[in-house]
Amino acid sequence: MAERVRVKALMPPGHVRAPAYLRGKTGVIERRLGTFGNPEQLAYGHKAGKKHLLRVRFTMAELWGEGAEAPDDTVDAEIYEHWLEEA
Repeated sequence: MAERVRVKALMPPGHVRAPAYLRGKTGVIERRLGTFGNPEQLAYGHKAGKKHLLRVRFTMAELWGEGAEAPDDTVDAEIYEHWLEEA
C-alpha cells in the first residue's frame, strides 16, 4: 500500500519550494528521489542541510474538489521531506 502524506499547510515568508496549491493536500509517495541540499537554505547562500526529495502523486479530485474536470487524473510533484507529514 502506498504511503499517504500531507503537504504542510504553512505559508512562511521568503523562498520556499512547496507550491501553495499543494499545501494542505494529501497524496501518496510515488518514489524517493535521493538526498540533496535544502534549496530553501541554498537560495540565501546558507549552508544547506541534506533533505530527502520525494515524488508525491495527487489526484485532481484532491486538488480541485468537485470542480475537477477529470477527478481520477493525477499530477506528480517533487517535494522535500520537511514539507511533508503523515496523513
